[in-house]
Amino acid sequence: MSDEATTKDIPAAVREVCSWLPEAQEKTSHGMPTFHVRNKNFAIFSVNHHGSGQVALWLNAPDGAQAFYCDAEPEHYFRPPYLGPRGWLGLVLDRGLGWNQIASLVRQAYEKSAPAELVQQIGKTIDIEPPDTAMDPRDIDSMNTAGPQAILKTLRGLCAALPEVTESKRFGRPAWKAGTKIFCAVTTRAKRLMLDTWVGPDLQATLTDGPRFQIPAYTGQNGWIRLDIEDTVNWKEVEA
Repeated sequence: MSDEATTKDIPAAVREVCSWLPEAQEKTSHGMPTFHVRNKNFAIFSVNHHGSGQVALWLNAPDGAQAFYCDAEPEHYFRPPYLGPRGWLGLVLDRGLGWNQIASLVRQAYEKSAPAELVQQIGKTIDIEPPDTAMDPRDIDSMNTAGPQAILKTLRGLCAALPEVTESKRFGRPAWKAGTKIFCAVTTRAKRLMLDTWVGPDLQATLTDGPRFQIPAYTGQNGWIRLDIEDTVNWKEVEA
């Protein structure tokens, strides 16, 4: 058997450790692979969520598990966003945490979510071989590659030329403020670099007549616009 045939990366290991359980299924929710049993989620695979840089698994942990593991080994465990207040536990997957331990915690999350009739069918916990291939850094954060970094350099220059502008972060991505208000930010969608800017409702309506512009979720109602800047960029247009 060839080396290529036996190669396993972290996403493949996550699917293996989550999919062996009775009636476990995978879906995509909010852009993340999510594992559920009879429509109840028990695990979410998160890569660089909001620019965190983490390769992680979020689990519907038993009561008390979150506090126990986060306090004991904060280098491996954390409270995930949104679901942390509900007791979910975050596992960092690329810092040496053992995969048999991961399998045990996945099983516990499944047992909390699944009906008793399925829990009784589980049997012995899977003995999983760890991944033997590291994730490509581009798959963790496509913004760190040469192309997006060159675009960011130009964009920083345009923003820095404006009066009293400071750079900050929005959802882990570079954003620029005039005073205390963000007027420009970048984000990624499907590994493509996007520029979000405030243009106001009137100009927003004009720009979205064409196919190059989109109205972003959440901020679109306030007059923001989104432009794909991954490939050819009209910098005069962006500057304006």
